[in-house]
Amino acid sequence: MNRLRRIEYLDAMGLEAWLPRRSRPPGPAAISAGHAADGAAPDWGQLRAQVAACTRCALSATRTQTVFGVGNLHADWLVVGEAPGAEEDRRGEPFVGRAGQLLNSMLRAIGLAREQVFIANVLKCRPPGNRDPSAAEVRECLPHLERQIELLKPKIMLVVGRIAAQNLLHTDAPLARLRRQLHHFGPSKVPLVVTYHPAYLLRTPTDKRKAWEDLQFAREAFGRV
Repeated sequence: MNRLRRIEYLDAMGLEAWLPRRSRPPGPAAISAGHAADGAAPDWGQLRAQVAACTRCALSATRTQTVFGVGNLHADWLVVGEAPGAEEDRRGEPFVGRAGQLLNSMLRAIGLAREQVFIANVLKCRPPGNRDPSAAEVRECLPHLERQIELLKPKIMLVVGRIAAQNLLHTDAPLARLRRQLHHFGPSKVPLVVTYHPAYLLRTPTDKRKAWEDLQFAREAFGRV
């Protein structure tokens, strides 16, 4: 990524003055293995159909549609949030609107395009009123995400937001204690890094500096995989 493009991306995050001169993010080829998108395997189609028809919890009665996830089915990076919001529920795609735009800028700041990663949520249905997911809802829905991880085989997971992080790591530790650590998820021990949710950063832009530190940490961890 050339210097001008990098400055543009960081400017979108409000981070243009925070990038150390010596910390030049590598381009997309260095961040991602650059797999060719050769079409969805049958297992992906079967899983998508299962999610679309899921009635394992009461959220199936209040959703507009399920939000399966979107992105490169051969991605090295998996981005995981908490649950769909109102716009995601309407459009059937995770991280749209202002939060999605900021997430895109966060990814571009470390040399990744949205199309290079896979983006999903712990829950595939929107909790009414955007409330926090219940333990029962997470328990019923988590197998869908676990199956996505089995199929994707990501090299690293970037988990955004306290709720998603606590549910995936089975902890009640605050986000501040989960950041800047390399966690691991599931039987395959996928490296996992925690950062702030873009929606939170829109409300609290002063924490974008910390988010940028987390992104650098994740990029460095990926480089060691």
